[in-house]
Amino acid sequence: MQALSACAFESPSEIQQEALPQAIYNHDLICQAKSGTGKTAVFVLATLQQLEIVPGQPPTVDTLVLCHTRELAFQICKEFLRFSKFMPEVKTCLLLGGVPEKEQKALLKTAHIVVGTPGRVESMVRDGALNLKHLKRFILDECDSLLIPLEMRQSVQQIFAKTPHTKQVMMFTATLPVEIRAVCRKFTQNPTEIYVDDETKLTLHGLVQYHTKVDENQKNKKLISLLDALEFNQVVIFVSSVSRCRALNKLLTECNFPSISMYAGLPQTERIARYNAFKEYKSRIMVSTDVLARGVDFSKVNIVINYDMPISDDTYLHRVGRSARFGTKGLAISFVTSAENEGILDKIQSRFDVQIQDLPETIETSSYMA
Repeated sequence: MQALSACAFESPSEIQQEALPQAIYNHDLICQAKSGTGKTAVFVLATLQQLEIVPGQPPTVDTLVLCHTRELAFQICKEFLRFSKFMPEVKTCLLLGGVPEKEQKALLKTAHIVVGTPGRVESMVRDGALNLKHLKRFILDECDSLLIPLEMRQSVQQIFAKTPHTKQVMMFTATLPVEIRAVCRKFTQNPTEIYVDDETKLTLHGLVQYHTKVDENQKNKKLISLLDALEFNQVVIFVSSVSRCRALNKLLTECNFPSISMYAGLPQTERIARYNAFKEYKSRIMVSTDVLARGVDFSKVNIVINYDMPISDDTYLHRVGRSARFGTKGLAISFVTSAENEGILDKIQSRFDVQIQDLPETIETSSYMA
């Protein structure tokens, strides 16, 4: 309760009200809820509530959390640290690629909670550095991203096979295709299942959404005019590739819009440094590939621009969900350059029953800023 008060938590969201009691009572859980509604707090608080540390006994790994990107793992680890502020005996270990294994192995010796990406976690399990014999909780965040790609699913399965038969399994995401629900059930025992079967409820209520048709060679000009005209706290600009990410970031900086960029392939220390710079509001413009499209929470982001249209309606939902989080307002603008882009836009509007209007000449600031 001290940590909740210190973190200014006043009232639970709808999904927290529904899922948190099930999680605390040690039920297996498959939970789908819209982006920005506090799913992370469900498993973090449930874990800390149930965690039992016996004084004088050697520490064992009680909880394992797997997620698909390093940035999301880093964020979840920070949430555990934030909510365990008044539980100094609780030790959390972060397992990511790009960091020397020797350092991580030392931290594992005292860890109760482990958060990581499948590749590094599987490596530590295989080497015997991570012992899961006493595991009580197995958690997948953004579970569809962990289970749809076959290679990642195989890593998850290999790790899961090293855990006890009796344990709590919890899975969370905003988008969960029907066929993946069956895969989730194979990891669980009599789970409580919370789904958003009416997909029109997946979009965020405070999010204003527009699109604009623009030629490819006019995108930069359009983007710069928007950044000039719009008021924002922070903005995330999504692109389709690493090369376009680097090039656009360079262009914006040269045009006196001091941005930072995020993409796979950056050294781990640099990825974390850039994540922290944006999280701590030291930079206001982030150019990113889809590495930041899911799960990560930047509370001051109120504009998302799809410089390149996403490849799917699911990805669109996750991208624009970086804005308008937890009941706030936000704005999403998508650049449409081809018939293929138009097809994706039509699919988004049909699936989520939302009208993404043409971008007007002016946008009322109060419509997307509190």
